Amino acid sequence: MKSNKLFKILSFILVTLIVLSIFVPVVWVFLASVKEKGEFYGSPWTMPAGIYFQNFIDAFKEARMGEYFLNSVIVTILALAINLVISVPAANVISRFEFKGRGVLNTFFMAGLFINVNYIVIPIFLMLVNGDRALAELMPNGFFINNIFVLALVYAATTVPFTIYLLGGYLKTISSTYEEAARLDGASNFQVMTRVIIPMAKPSIITVILFNFLSYWNDYIISLTLMPGEKRTLQVGLLNLMTAQKAAANYGRLYAGMVIVMVPALIFYALIQKQMIAGMAQGGSKE
Repeated sequence: MKSNKLFKILSFILVTLIVLSIFVPVVWVFLASVKEKGEFYGSPWTMPAGIYFQNFIDAFKEARMGEYFLNSVIVTILALAINLVISVPAANVISRFEFKGRGVLNTFFMAGLFINVNYIVIPIFLMLVNGDRALAELMPNGFFINNIFVLALVYAATTVPFTIYLLGGYLKTISSTYEEAARLDGASNFQVMTRVIIPMAKPSIITVILFNFLSYWNDYIISLTLMPGEKRTLQVGLLNLMTAQKAAANYGRLYAGMVIVMVPALIFYALIQKQMIAGMAQGGSKE
């Protein structure tokens, strides 16, 4: 009994420390984002004298964070859409159908889990550059580099193995009796997938949407490499803002930029956390 009580106390202390290590920096950034420039010369732990929204206005307009924010939203939505359109049918076929070559195909997808996209971003960049050279006569300004759609396509392609792996594991747990009943009613394979499998796999789909959203939204290396021009995403724009504001000692605008990056992820997580937890904690009924 004493050992169990000690274990619970130590666990509570550990969890509390972990929560504080995450919560305190986030709150500190939010408070720093509404401070005026002169307030940063004192103690960094003092509360802001008031709410100085000008930091956010300057970040959106002068630092172009609003433009970069829109670019990130477009890229993320496109990448999620492309990923789901490819991965959901692929995971359904691989996990619920028997066909020749299924094991080899599944092995290739699983191998993709062990490839870090940061290691292959340069080869991807060179392939796209060569593509622009081949189209130089038709498109002198290029097509593949500095293209939001191409960036979204690369994002989606690099996360397909992970998405298929996660969805496939969930889809295997769904009993075949549901689709057999649907086929008896005359449903085609496509109708079974859209009307039976996808609704039942909704928690798992929401989970992969969250993970992929965070991957796309927080990406820096791929975006920096494939979008070297003025059409930047939020993460690249934030680095430029950090460089400029450190030189100008205007930290309020810098922290405002950080808040602009963090808030969408926090809101998105808050909206789907219940479905995500359900997707991770429960599976479909087993046969």
